[in-house]
Amino acid sequence: MSEYLNVFKRTEIKYLLSDEQYRKLLPFLEKSFKIDEYGETQINNIYFDTSNYRMIRTSLEKPLYKEKLRLRTYGKTDDTTNSFIEIKKKYDGIVYKRRVSGSYGKAYEYLVKGGKPMDDSQISKEIEGLRNIYGDLIPAMTICYDRIAMVGRQNPEQRITFDRNIRWDTKSLDLRKIQTGNRILEEGQRMMEIKVLNAMPLELARKLSELEIYPTSFSKYGKGYAEMLSREKRLVLTKPRSEEMPEKGVVIYA
Repeated sequence: MSEYLNVFKRTEIKYLLSDEQYRKLLPFLEKSFKIDEYGETQINNIYFDTSNYRMIRTSLEKPLYKEKLRLRTYGKTDDTTNSFIEIKKKYDGIVYKRRVSGSYGKAYEYLVKGGKPMDDSQISKEIEGLRNIYGDLIPAMTICYDRIAMVGRQNPEQRITFDRNIRWDTKSLDLRKIQTGNRILEEGQRMMEIKVLNAMPLELARKLSELEIYPTSFSKYGKGYAEMLSREKRLVLTKPRSEEMPEKGVVIYA
């Protein structure tokens, strides 16, 4: 689809906003930014990882270089929905995103069931190379949320996005069968991302400081992974003890 770019290089700065901060900031932003033609859109992602979550574990260690592989759609998804297979890399604070597009059915067949690549482009070869490096990339988690995107009135390359209702799931790993999921943010919270090629506009930086809105480290997949581990730990800790004595050397409770 021609309206989408397939290659990005930019700085992405993230913030967590309360509902009050959002309402105070929006009128200021509307002077220099406008909501894009899509309005509020549901964004759906499958993140791929190894069976022991090697990619997200490495990412959470905050290395100089990290990467992710995901399959993304917008809105309700079926076999014919346009989708994007994306490699998202971050090196020394700069985000690089490369992606190819095609029908969701074909993309899912390729990534999950061993089908053919989307095309023979250089980006498809990079995606295949990443899959070969890690060896066993499988659907690991769905991350879905509702997004409003704003673009600069004078400079369309400046973008600000607001995500709410962010939720994760590890049971429904097919975007054609999205479930409700588990919420990451508190009610009324939004995650804001400011996406620029170079420096943030000075007036915007001053407004954020005035409203006490400060940068934060936030990964949707990382938050989902941490919550998943926390739930698994709670499940183990609350598991009833067996009435029978275990055999020697066998642990049935932790």
